[in-house]
Amino acid sequence: MHNIYEEAREHLYTVRDWLRFCHSRLNDADVYFGHGTDNPWDEAVFLILRSLNLPLNIRDQELDARLLPSERQYLAEQIAARIEERIPAAYLVNEAWFCGLPFYVDERVLVPRSPIAELIENGISPWFDGYEPESILDLCCGSGCIGIAAAHAFPDAEVDLLDYSEDALEVAEINIERFNLEERVGLMHSDLFDRVGLLGKRYDLILSNPPYVDAEDIASMPAEYHVEPAMGLGSGHDGLDITRRILCEAADYLTDDGLLVVEVGNSWVNLEARFPDVPFVWVEFEHGGHGVFVMTRDELVRHQAKFRV
Repeated sequence: MHNIYEEAREHLYTVRDWLRFCHSRLNDADVYFGHGTDNPWDEAVFLILRSLNLPLNIRDQELDARLLPSERQYLAEQIAARIEERIPAAYLVNEAWFCGLPFYVDERVLVPRSPIAELIENGISPWFDGYEPESILDLCCGSGCIGIAAAHAFPDAEVDLLDYSEDALEVAEINIERFNLEERVGLMHSDLFDRVGLLGKRYDLILSNPPYVDAEDIASMPAEYHVEPAMGLGSGHDGLDITRRILCEAADYLTDDGLLVVEVGNSWVNLEARFPDVPFVWVEFEHGGHGVFVMTRDELVRHQAKFRV
């Protein structure tokens, strides 16, 4: 470990000391904030407090609590891993917040950060105003955060979490158990809709944050993103390989009044260029985020021939 971390371990004694040190180190380092925080202070608070298993709303007087030598050693290692190895803080503490809920995460899944959270918190308004979906699919679920958040928003709905990665499904299962949702939320291992078709299922709502990063963006991503599973990010040269499959097939797995919600991030430009005659409806977010479109089953059927070209 670099000398500065050894020096910190020997001379910093309180939670407040370590918050200040971590903040200073993050300020000096060329780290990227984009996995739950957007500034060095919030990152320091999250990393230090959760590494110590302390709540984020800790009382001020608790900040002067003295730490054990083993705790100081652990904090030094955590800060070094964040800065020197560029490991996202969410992986270091195995926690990420989504829709106000704390999810377990590790390197088997992407760190939750989809703007679909705001759409879920608003009850998928205005598309589901006046009624609630009874069946929901989280397609390419990763940690399961989108589907589990939807299960909280729609307490009478049955939810399936689907992913091609068995590793991701193991993490999603941890989160199902964490929120005691075993009776309403199920797991499905499938290459997109393959397993859904075999089971003959249809859904009122399909939510998907699939891999969508194009080759150019993959090459220019900050180091923190390269710690995440590559199969959760890239999707061909234009970022749309999986999204095109979803558009081609989703209508067959939606109920008559069903709705598809898909995040494509920066690849929204490529999507509109690829299908210039399709009037995509893009969600406007109050709290930031972009590249999420909404399409009804009727619209999918109407444009299906274009998607299959």
